[in-house]
Amino acid sequence: MTTGAPTPIYPARPRRSRLRTFLPLGIAAWLVLEIWLLTVVAGAAGGFAVLVLLAAGLVLGSVVIKRAGRRAFRNLTETLQQQQGGLPEVGAARPGGSEGNGLMMLGGLLLMLPGLISDAVGLLLLVPPLQKAISRYAERTFERKLREATPGTLGDAFQQARIRRPDGKVVQGEVIKDEGTSS
Repeated sequence: MTTGAPTPIYPARPRRSRLRTFLPLGIAAWLVLEIWLLTVVAGAAGGFAVLVLLAAGLVLGSVVIKRAGRRAFRNLTETLQQQQGGLPEVGAARPGGSEGNGLMMLGGLLLMLPGLISDAVGLLLLVPPLQKAISRYAERTFERKLREATPGTLGDAFQQARIRRPDGKVVQGEVIKDEGTSS
C-alpha cells in the first residue's frame, strides 16, 4: 500500500467583518453623493457660490479645530500642573472642560473636507447636546465591546495588563534588575 503526501488541513478562513465589507462601498457612495450635490448646487446658484461655500467651510473648520486644540491643550496643562503641585482638582467639573474636544475637532475636520454633506454633519457635531449624546453612545459601545472581548483582542490585552492573585486581588509590584549577579 502506497500513500502519497498528506493533504494539508487548513483552518477555516475567518469571516470578514461587516465594517470591512461595507465601508468601501459606503465611502464610494458618499463621494458620489457629495459630487452630485455640488453639481446640483452649482447649477442652481452658480459655480462662484459653490466656491464660496467650500472656502467658508475650510476657514470655519480650521477655526474650530484651532479652538478645540487650544482648549484641549489648556486642559492638559492645567491637569499636569494640578498633579505636579499636589493641588486638589478644583476645576474638574467646570463647564467647558475636556468634554467634546475630540468631537469638536472631528466636526472641524468634516467642515474642512470639500462637500456639503460633510459640512452639514460637521456643523451638527458642533451642537453641544448632540456632542454629549454621541459621546455617551460611543463610551457605552466601547465598554460593551471590551466586556465582549475574546482572547487575542484589544479588550483581552486590557484585562491581562493586571497581574492577579488566585483570590482575585491585584498584586502591585515592581521589577528590579539585579546587575550584581551574572549567569
